[in-house]
Amino acid sequence: MKKAVIFDLDGTLSDSIHSIKYCADRAVAEFGYGPFTEQQYKYFVGDGAANLVKRALAAGGDEEGVHFDEAFAKYKDIFREHCMYKVMPYEGIKELLAALKEKQVKIAVLSNKPHIETINVIETLFGKDYFDVIQGQEDSVAIKPSPEGVFRILNRLGLTADEILYLGDTSTDMKTGKSAGAFTIGALWGFREREELEQNHADAIIEHPLELLEYLS
Repeated sequence: MKKAVIFDLDGTLSDSIHSIKYCADRAVAEFGYGPFTEQQYKYFVGDGAANLVKRALAAGGDEEGVHFDEAFAKYKDIFREHCMYKVMPYEGIKELLAALKEKQVKIAVLSNKPHIETINVIETLFGKDYFDVIQGQEDSVAIKPSPEGVFRILNRLGLTADEILYLGDTSTDMKTGKSAGAFTIGALWGFREREELEQNHADAIIEHPLELLEYLS
């Protein structure tokens, strides 16, 4: 039996694309860029807030990032206030988390979303102290696809990579889980397609959160 599951946040636990689009569109609009579609934002995200803003600017024509510093500062200010804009857990997620807790399986979050906002989203959606470990983007920890965040969580839980499942929805997540040595599962309800998950060597791909329970043993 696996002893823990590490979850990605955006596109895995939470449907947050409305929040991401709302905040980033506002941040780059001042410079004459956007708005962009939710589908575009599904491919802008995944590698941290800085890369999100860089990709939005590039899509608008600022490929050199001339306005990056100003736009990124504005994005962070907007996101602090509106990180929960229309954010909801995906169907089946609360049931999955409850089932894992019933089985005494630890649950953790690893996100490239800034750490404070990661905590805010998790505690708003699921309650304070519901997750055993929450790890968002911090300067002291390399962002995904570095496995450093996974190793930090494992250290806090007192576990090894072969004792966990890692669940995410993007190529970044597949690279993160695989490089940490964890059994890595792709989530089809998130931001990316099956082909991307397969190309990045997902050990399994699931269409509904509760299917994860089949891989615990």
